[in-house]
Amino acid sequence: MLLAEDQSMVREALAALLGLEGDIEVVAQVARGDEVMDAAREHRPDVALLDIEMPGMTGLDAAAALRPAFPGLRIVILTTFGRPGYLRRAMESGADAFLVKDAPAAQLADAVRRVLRGERVIDPTLAAAALVDGACPLTEREREVLRSSADGSTNAELARRLNLSQGTVRNYLSTAIQKTAARNRADAVRIARDKGWL
Repeated sequence: MLLAEDQSMVREALAALLGLEGDIEVVAQVARGDEVMDAAREHRPDVALLDIEMPGMTGLDAAAALRPAFPGLRIVILTTFGRPGYLRRAMESGADAFLVKDAPAAQLADAVRRVLRGERVIDPTLAAAALVDGACPLTEREREVLRSSADGSTNAELARRLNLSQGTVRNYLSTAIQKTAARNRADAVRIARDKGWL
């Protein structure tokens, strides 16, 4: 198993807990999302356990990169952020399982065994919430512009950074505000983050 988690204490605790299982071996550990591909190439694990929020690359982006490069690799997303939008994005990225970190350790070991048998494992509460919430209404470009605007950049700054015109940036932000039923740009960012769309 490849374990990708940016918090050292959590990563080491997970490795120790999983190491107690007689049939699970952690062969590699990384602290950054952009280290996942190299570790997978070097160690050829059967399962990659990925946190969502990591420096360098998110676990969702790492999952999307791993899926075509290692078709037989099973991908488990483990996160603190139990948000329906994250679940949907994880499944779109090719994840085989999606669990929240407050689940019991035995549930994680069981999920690893189940994905190795070809099953999908999804936290049932999140699955129900994802059905109720529906799909993200934002296009990929609207999400990119909204995500980039989270730091308070002006439309001119966003336009330069994203190689767009100011009018195009303004249109994407306006549409994102409407689709999220937000009051303004900051509110749209908050709503989209809370739902796991960003």
